[in-house]
Amino acid sequence: VTERPEEAQAAFATMGDALVKPLLGSGGRGIVRVSDPDLAWRTFRALAHQRAVIYLQEFVPHGRHDLRLFVAGGEVIAAARRDGASWRTNVAAGAAPRPHRPSAAEDDLARRATRAVGADYAGVDLLPAEDGRLLVSEVNGIPAWSGLQQVTAVDVAAAIVARVRRLCRGAGPA
Repeated sequence: VTERPEEAQAAFATMGDALVKPLLGSGGRGIVRVSDPDLAWRTFRALAHQRAVIYLQEFVPHGRHDLRLFVAGGEVIAAARRDGASWRTNVAAGAAPRPHRPSAAEDDLARRATRAVGADYAGVDLLPAEDGRLLVSEVNGIPAWSGLQQVTAVDVAAAIVARVRRLCRGAGPA
């Protein structure tokens, strides 16, 4: 994360293939994938001209799918696999959600990622990378869950409301 195109270019040089993401946004909107150094430089200069923050994330080959695990109160309450037509796997960008039963490793990683950012509930996006690694790509503190709701019997909104009620009664986190 930088405001200087030179710093962004240096970071890009170590990545070789990167996503340039807006700091605020949803549904995969505004994300640009760059793998050409000249295109990267033009992108960084355009953002700097707008006085925008340049936020780079290394592109991870992931077979056109990712996982969304929804964590509430320290537990994974629902999960979906999102299959996209390209590297974008957001439901808002056209990916299809599918039911998913998380493995123990996926469950543990999502819960730890949520704790790491101090969230009581979050949508955690995991990338099962083609090289076998399981990576956290995002921990969404204000997650969309309409795609997830399509493939789970869990009432996600009701789960959030129940967490808020519990916290308001002073019961504290589970």
